[in-house]
Amino acid sequence: MHLKTDIEIAREAEPKTIDKIADKLGIGEEYLERYGKFKSKVDLSINDEKLKDSDNGKLILVTAISPTPAGEGKDHHKCWFSRWALSYW
Repeated sequence: MHLKTDIEIAREAEPKTIDKIADKLGIGEEYLERYGKFKSKVDLSINDEKLKDSDNGKLILVTAISPTPAGEGKDHHKCWFSRWALSYW
């Protein structure tokens, strides 16, 4: 079984523009601080609008994570949170 290298995976990836992701999540342009076509910061004030009519939820705090020498765990929380956010909104 051949495991793909990072560069092989990166070359096969088709990144989505931040516009498409923001539209899917219902994030308006006024909440985005863009850094090119594929990344941006999201203003935290969006929480006030998105959550004002919601029931209380659960708080997820990640204060620190130490990757293994192989680098595992470094992006795990970001990927998990992104998947959760896309399915939530």
